[in-house]
Amino acid sequence: MGLFSKDIKTLDDLFIHTLQDIYYAEQQITKALPEMISKVSDSQLKQDFQTHLGETEQHVKMVEQVFRMHGHDAKGVTCPAIDGIIDEAQDIAGDIDDPQVLDAALLAAAQAVEHYEITRYGTLVAWAKQLGREDCAGVLHQILDQEKAMDQKLNRIAESKVNRQAA
Repeated sequence: MGLFSKDIKTLDDLFIHTLQDIYYAEQQITKALPEMISKVSDSQLKQDFQTHLGETEQHVKMVEQVFRMHGHDAKGVTCPAIDGIIDEAQDIAGDIDDPQVLDAALLAAAQAVEHYEITRYGTLVAWAKQLGREDCAGVLHQILDQEKAMDQKLNRIAESKVNRQAA
């Protein structure tokens, strides 16, 4: 189903499609993070990635909860955007020998993932409210807050040491 597919006729249809998109994305992130964790050398970055893996696993469950609350089965749809971000991170990581530069690259890739998630969850919160689904909006907003907090943590570690060490 493409963005302008005839299967999307209402805001509710678009909400479900986007929920399926982020569900797929969270599952892909859960698969990609262990490899990223194994490649980073900075202990704080490794810890932040491990923390985010646990959060991401919880996000999958929370998105499943939103599906149930909205009367739908949880299922994903392929998300080329998240696949591209993850593929790019893996490609770049494979080309870097310096562990400090690798840390900077993986941190940047993680922030790209966070920014994608922030846009999706922000949109889902707004649409859930428009659809009169404050219950769904509340769960989605919890995830959004965690994504924003992780982005801020990553930004702090990038600015305070990882980027400097890579320079």
